[in-house]
Amino acid sequence: MATEDTCCTIVPYFKIHEGKLDEFKAGCDAFIEKTKQEPGALYYGFSFDSDMAHCREGYTDASALLAHLDNVGALLQETLKISDIARLEVHGPEDELAKLREPLAGLNPQFFALEYGFRR
Repeated sequence: MATEDTCCTIVPYFKIHEGKLDEFKAGCDAFIEKTKQEPGALYYGFSFDSDMAHCREGYTDASALLAHLDNVGALLQETLKISDIARLEVHGPEDELAKLREPLAGLNPQFFALEYGFRR
């Protein structure tokens, strides 16, 4: 049974540069405030394990995910001065992933196609 879910998630893991954890955490509030304004954002938050950070985020579809990246682009560039993307995954149904492959190619993500499941 295939899913009709169009939700797309982008799953970045950041390796925070030595001595920059507090600065990274301070920037999380700015990301959250900008993302709260996005109608296509389903959820958004940061979790931490020592000097690693994960941004847990989901969007209604590929268009909403791209709108988010446009919205937070300047913040992301600043964040990448104090951290590196250690891993980047993008999850969603293949029809939506197809819309993301070219725009996200420069970030070198691993794409995971959703084939089964449901969302309420």
